[in-house]
Amino acid sequence: MAKKASFDITTGVDLQEIDNAVNMANKEIATRYDFKGTTCTLEFDRDASAVHLDADDAYRMDALLGVLREKLARRKVPLKNVDEGKVEMGTLGRARLTVGLKQGIDQETAKKISKDIRDNGFKKVQVSIHGDELRVTSGSRDTLQEVMAFVRGKDYGMELSFGNYR
Repeated sequence: MAKKASFDITTGVDLQEIDNAVNMANKEIATRYDFKGTTCTLEFDRDASAVHLDADDAYRMDALLGVLREKLARRKVPLKNVDEGKVEMGTLGRARLTVGLKQGIDQETAKKISKDIRDNGFKKVQVSIHGDELRVTSGSRDTLQEVMAFVRGKDYGMELSFGNYR
């Protein structure tokens, strides 16, 4: 019997890189002229996998969000895995925003990826969902390379990574 080859499809962000980006953004906010005398804050909640932004008004919220995006991109955090919520206006014109971070593939997206791989007609390829990741198995490594290229070409609203190729 031939040995089966496989790889895993996952997604996620490195929480340490998020923490570093938030710290760098806080340092920049402390020194920027347009943030002098304001109470704009960025807080990283590791347990909830989210970043909480608080600004004096909507204009400063946009600037704060721009600084955060810049620092995340510089730290090589995929911005597709960042869910920006809606800006909530509070009392006295204060603006709040919670930016969520995607950790793992949700069930709907996993089913869609699995269906796309099956519908494309790859020979003897099996896709199984294991929690928040997918395992793709085949007898041929060449077929697995084709599946990887196919999945990379599609847009599922998140940055996918491929691992455990054996």
